[in-house]
Amino acid sequence: MNPSRRYFLFLAVTGAVALGATRWLQPTLTAAGIEESGRLSPAAADVMRALVPAFLDGALPAASQERAAAVEQTVAGVATAIAGLPPAARDELATLFVLLALPPMRFLFAGIDGTWGDASPTQAAAFLARLQRSRWALKRAAYDALHQLTMAAWYADSRTWEAIGYPGPPTLP
Repeated sequence: MNPSRRYFLFLAVTGAVALGATRWLQPTLTAAGIEESGRLSPAAADVMRALVPAFLDGALPAASQERAAAVEQTVAGVATAIAGLPPAARDELATLFVLLALPPMRFLFAGIDGTWGDASPTQAAAFLARLQRSRWALKRAAYDALHQLTMAAWYADSRTWEAIGYPGPPTLP
């Protein structure tokens, strides 16, 4: 098959647009994941702020001020847990946070139209339920990672131990 001039021009324009989009999105992609230190970027923290109440439904304090503080503490705990992971695991989580932070992917993947800060707890819970029940193992793995990080952060906080009857770690003599 002999490529036509029109086909060649189409490929050239498509390639230029793809390169331009990659260059344009590069700062966004870098800023949306996990920072070099292993901490959550602001965009990733926003994702977790939206998902933590859905994961911890019924466990968070009822008072709005206490609830907001508990969510922030849990997001900080997630960041601490991520910082302790091996680099390969942090890279995979960074990719997940990038997907969830970019508006087109957030809409396609999570069904969230707008920012994560605008997402209702019901929308976040519905997204998590879709991830958990997905036929795709990769989506279920994403749910498991987010769930395990959230639970590890929540139960690592000594303020949550009383509610589950955990007396705390044993003291050494």
